[in-house]
Amino acid sequence: MSVDVIAKLKAQAAAPGRVWQQGDRPVTYGDLLDETGRMANALAGLGLTRGDRLLVQVEKCEAVLALYLGCLRLGVVFLPVNPGYTVAETRHFLTDAEPALALVEASHLTPVAAMGARTMILGDFVAAADHAPAEFADPAHAPDDLAAILYTSGTTGRSKGVMLSRENLASNAGALVGLWQITEGDVLLHVLPVFHTHGLFVATNCVLYAGASMVFHSAFTLHAVLAALPEATVMMGVPTFYSRLLADPRLTPATCARMRLFISGSAPLSPATHAEWHARTGHVILERYGMTETNMITSNPYAADRRAGTVGMPLPGVEVRITGPDGAVLPRGEPGSIEVRGPNVFGGYWRMPEQTAKEFRDGWFVTGDLGAFDAGGYLSILGRAKDLVITGGLNVYPAEVEAILDDLPGVAASAVIGVPHPDFGEAVVACVVPPPGAAPDEGSLRSALRDRLSGFKIPKRIIVMAELPRNAMGKVQKADLRQMLRNLFDGARR
Repeated sequence: MSVDVIAKLKAQAAAPGRVWQQGDRPVTYGDLLDETGRMANALAGLGLTRGDRLLVQVEKCEAVLALYLGCLRLGVVFLPVNPGYTVAETRHFLTDAEPALALVEASHLTPVAAMGARTMILGDFVAAADHAPAEFADPAHAPDDLAAILYTSGTTGRSKGVMLSRENLASNAGALVGLWQITEGDVLLHVLPVFHTHGLFVATNCVLYAGASMVFHSAFTLHAVLAALPEATVMMGVPTFYSRLLADPRLTPATCARMRLFISGSAPLSPATHAEWHARTGHVILERYGMTETNMITSNPYAADRRAGTVGMPLPGVEVRITGPDGAVLPRGEPGSIEVRGPNVFGGYWRMPEQTAKEFRDGWFVTGDLGAFDAGGYLSILGRAKDLVITGGLNVYPAEVEAILDDLPGVAASAVIGVPHPDFGEAVVACVVPPPGAAPDEGSLRSALRDRLSGFKIPKRIIVMAELPRNAMGKVQKADLRQMLRNLFDGARR
């Protein structure tokens, strides 16, 4: 059993270490522990108890991190939702998870409450928590207690709630801190969102477990990141961050002189970006591999060769195997399905036992990704068995976009794919076939999607075609479309 996240927080609170700077005031681990106690008491005062779900759909701020930790102390299940989602997109999370309370921005209060959810503005909750006692008597918790639910869509279009336990989070944090040699002397540049695993659990928990500190930014902006790099030692980012930094002449070896480690994940990092970053800064980006259901799975080594185009080796305590269509384990070098087993792997999908059973084979989680190990034990991701598109580190599921496109006037059929993009890693592209006599306009179609989809899900290009390539059974051949459009964004500016 790993050291629980809250046990780590309490241990760090005994030391004078700083977590982050809030204006002119340094926030120590002791301050953070007190804040989590106030959060836990405020939630309890609203009637939330162990096992209740708390939906949080707000812009990134330090209060979200304290709230997450306060939920762990009380035993309330933390359910973060992308603040960019429309109210219509949020409906499923409310009806499926049935949260006891939804904390939202003021703009979402009325429409979310109209769906029947008990709703409160985050700022009002924080103000109430400020008057709650800091002392909180934590109830007993077990390693397999549910800590969080993070929703991830499937190719069917229905979002699935990934159930993550306290041990899932604790084991992964402990392994990463050791592997990446994070210490109390490190300063993490935190520019990731906090509604998914990368920014919420990987970044936050690694800082917490090491007793390190962070420079906390509400979002990634070039000017702010370049200004903060000289005071940081570690940065976690998605490939888009690195490609945008490379496009700015202010990125120099001197800018990165204090930096110890650059980490990339959530989307494939191109070998070209890997090489250009090394040539430009003198640093070799460390790429790792994970997913919502498993936290982190593999990582390139800290002190040995970090190989471009690979995601390294399994984390300590995590097993990875490559299997063929019949489930048989394949030897090194042969591509197949990536399967994972270990304390990092989630317990199942919320209220979807049949779907959960389909995703596991003999205790191994079938990731849906394809990969192969090389002779040195480094894993390469070769593709996705599912049609997931990862653009700028965010997941887009074609079935969801296709369903909305197909509902628009002037569209008889559609296929959504991801194609290479120099900035986003992959760009969402839609191919549409109009009904006879119709001539849809690309700009009009994209405009029609704006009220129904988050910005990152809207296709960067919509290509009108006479027909979609299909096989004898009528299935659209998306591989053919990807091949056909693979150079669509060649020469695009970062």
